[in-house]
Amino acid sequence: MRWIPLLLIFSSSLLLGTYFFTTVKEFTDRRFYLVCLLYLTFLGIILFTPISFTGTEVYIMPAGIGSVNLHKLEIFELGFVENIILTIPLGFLIKKLFPSISIISMALLGFVIGGGIETTQYYLSHLYLINRSSDINDVIANGIGIVIGSILMVAYGYIFNRNRKLSKI
Repeated sequence: MRWIPLLLIFSSSLLLGTYFFTTVKEFTDRRFYLVCLLYLTFLGIILFTPISFTGTEVYIMPAGIGSVNLHKLEIFELGFVENIILTIPLGFLIKKLFPSISIISMALLGFVIGGGIETTQYYLSHLYLINRSSDINDVIANGIGIVIGSILMVAYGYIFNRNRKLSKI
């Protein structure tokens, strides 16, 4: 029962990968979609299964319902930075798909996504005993990571368009 979320993640990824591989004909588009799918699959495994990664090892968490932290801020720890790094590509991807969203809206969206991830972890921990903790620090770190990713996408777009204009001269 604990492995149902992993089975759903792998099944969804396999179906979407097959769909992208068979319907997207342009190589660069296909590559982009498959890399995004690989990232989102990895993210889903890290967030919603009992498989956990530390800086040096991969391990399976014992069955349990996890814990909840809504008030103890620990923003100067390695886990906080890891959560920021984990969601930077998500902010980049969202901003690439929806370029008209402002950075302030991306900040709000980042905190909503972070809250959604932590809420989902809470419920999955109770339903499937994946032993994931819901933490306010993770919500903040996820929001910051998504904002950084969207800022990097804006900077990338500016540099890319500027270089294209200069090469036409």
